[in-house]
Amino acid sequence: MPAPFDQHVTFLYAEDPAPSWRFYEEVLGLPLAQDQGSCRIYEVAPGSRAFLGVCRARAPRVTDNPRVQGGCVVTFVAADVEGWHERLKAAGVEIAEAPGYSETYRVTSFFFRDPAGYTLEVQRFERPDWPAPG
Repeated sequence: MPAPFDQHVTFLYAEDPAPSWRFYEEVLGLPLAQDQGSCRIYEVAPGSRAFLGVCRARAPRVTDNPRVQGGCVVTFVAADVEGWHERLKAAGVEIAEAPGYSETYRVTSFFFRDPAGYTLEVQRFERPDWPAPG
């Protein structure tokens, strides 16, 4: 059995990455961990060893539906879901619905899209069996 993974990076691709870079840096306030020119990698939660890369795409997106094979939803876990909702609305981010509770998954969350069309979610687990951060 190999040693456990050391870090995690999720990569997203945009035909024009500059608006996405501004979004993740200025609206979400993610610290830039590395600028590779055509790809920027952000630290999602300080000390968590989780990163999000936003890179120049090599071809257009095939579908906007995140819930099909090959689709993607990026979820940011935060205790203050409501505070994030207000911050993003104040920054002009379009959000279809206010934070809501899912009985099925026992989470409170809301969804929105980044400039490249990726579906993003801010979520709080409302269940004691989810591991606490840190």
